[in-house]
Amino acid sequence: MVDSKSNTEKEPDDWVSGDEPMTGAQASYLKTLSEQAQEPAAFDEKLSKAEASKVIDRLREKIGLEDFDK
Repeated sequence: MVDSKSNTEKEPDDWVSGDEPMTGAQASYLKTLSEQAQEPAAFDEKLSKAEASKVIDRLREKIGLEDFDK
């Protein structure tokens, strides 16, 4: 039986580098999503990688962008 969830897919809280500052790509995407979701306060340049990932997931869900990888 094959596990449907890849070992490369971890929860953001379990990331080794999750406490590091978000990447430039995350910042750019989060900024765009926060504007599309009309939640400018969701963008905070001080977010960690893990925090940014969680906010991105929430905003994607809010505006109806499905994650086809899951």
